[in-house]
Amino acid sequence: MRLDQVRVELRPRLPWEAVELGMALVRRHAGAIWRPWAAATLPLFVLLNAAAWAIDALWLAALAMWWLLPLFDRIVLFVLSRAVFDEPPTPSQTLAAQRGWGWRGIGARLSWARLSPWRCIAMPVELLEGIEGEALRARRRIVIDGIQGHAFLLALVCQLFVLSLLASLLSLVLMFVPAELLSESARAMWALVVDEPPRGAQLAFNAALWLALSIIEPFLVGAGFGLYLSRRVRIEAWDIELALRRMRARLAQVAGLALATCLLGLVLLAPPPAAAQATQRIQDERERAAHLPPKSPEAGPVDGEASTLERVFGEDAVVDDRPFRQAVKRAYEDPLLDRSRVERSWERRDRSEPEPPSKAPPWLLAAGRVIAVIGEYGLWLLLGLLLLALALTAKRWWPWMRGLRAAPTPESAIVQVAAPDAEALPADLAAAARRLWREGRPRRALALLYRGSVEAMVARAGVTLVPGATEAQCLRASRGLPDADDRNAFARMVRVWQYAAYARHLPAEEEFESLLGELSQRFGWAR
Repeated sequence: MRLDQVRVELRPRLPWEAVELGMALVRRHAGAIWRPWAAATLPLFVLLNAAAWAIDALWLAALAMWWLLPLFDRIVLFVLSRAVFDEPPTPSQTLAAQRGWGWRGIGARLSWARLSPWRCIAMPVELLEGIEGEALRARRRIVIDGIQGHAFLLALVCQLFVLSLLASLLSLVLMFVPAELLSESARAMWALVVDEPPRGAQLAFNAALWLALSIIEPFLVGAGFGLYLSRRVRIEAWDIELALRRMRARLAQVAGLALATCLLGLVLLAPPPAAAQATQRIQDERERAAHLPPKSPEAGPVDGEASTLERVFGEDAVVDDRPFRQAVKRAYEDPLLDRSRVERSWERRDRSEPEPPSKAPPWLLAAGRVIAVIGEYGLWLLLGLLLLALALTAKRWWPWMRGLRAAPTPESAIVQVAAPDAEALPADLAAAARRLWREGRPRRALALLYRGSVEAMVARAGVTLVPGATEAQCLRASRGLPDADDRNAFARMVRVWQYAAYARHLPAEEEFESLLGELSQRFGWAR
């Protein structure tokens, strides 16, 4: 591998730093990635949706588009594998290379390995290292080992981002809905998407899914490529190899100068002929002395002098070795030289070993056995008694559990609310409401007044209410009434109606007459 041409700083990184490195590479070469991505995925998107439209199963197009993502992950890996050498390909080169590059192992990535969370790390091993068979499987295990947890979290987070983008794109429609129609529009959208979605809605969903996948998937592949680079740096020590290469280059630059300097020094320091002859004689004497047999230790010192370290080694003698021992000790204490590690694992306990005899007294052991028997069989006895009691009392609680015996609801507690457009309003609305009140049907009377007030408010304010408009929506619409007294009268009617319909709090007869008179005066009802 051309390590000296890599434009990324090759050093050991933490897994999340490696993820950020891969995503930074994707951002830097965004144009070289997303343009061929769009050129390759858009035709397939159109083809899949056209085929699914023909068989009326557009959901199959979305599933197929998601399942075929490994086909397009090759685009991202192809661009990044060349961009790290500062040779990013053009979109046309990337598309042309996809005809023959990256097809190794595509069957596995589209079948049993499609749901693997380590797919983004295994793909660079399969496509960039050129190995097959058992060597490929062993290499894949080595690269994934130690970062499988980070790869799993990376895949999970990216899928969550896809879901978030998809939900955001679908919720974008609600931004263009007026606030007073938001609740009805949300219900209509839910029914449109879930209950019976039309083809147009399904096609829009497929387009939103394609856009979300196209945004997130390149970042997933790039992050996996960053993890792959970091793992190879740790395994193969690329940073040390690069440092040694740089050192060799620096030494090669000064090697010629050093050689010339040495030759010049030898010429200048060469001894004259007389000195050379004297030097030769001394060397011959030393060689003859070397061939003499050594003297035994019992012979004693030569010339009456003791054989000491200073005499033998001269100035190079080391008498005190404590500094050397301290230096060795410090070297062994360096954590970089300590290759030991602690591993903990579970071991099966040997049941054949006899248990040590208990030191408890016999009466205590007997009492413990009695309590254990009572606890074991007593619980089963208690459970049996409980089941028997439930069976004997089943006639009392079984109908209640099945909801067959519902509590009777008094007739007066039923709130009967007439729909605003259920029937036409009477000509004399005030008289009809007073008659219903005196007949003992106060809620119907208030419902009639509420319907009449809403109709009068709509006519005077010139607004249009959606079907099934709530009281709050009617109050917001009443702000268009030109007269403040009309707005106050309508708000009073809505408040009285809410108390009666939801809180079961009916007004007194005097309050009802006062409300009827005010509404008749403001909205022109005959009394």
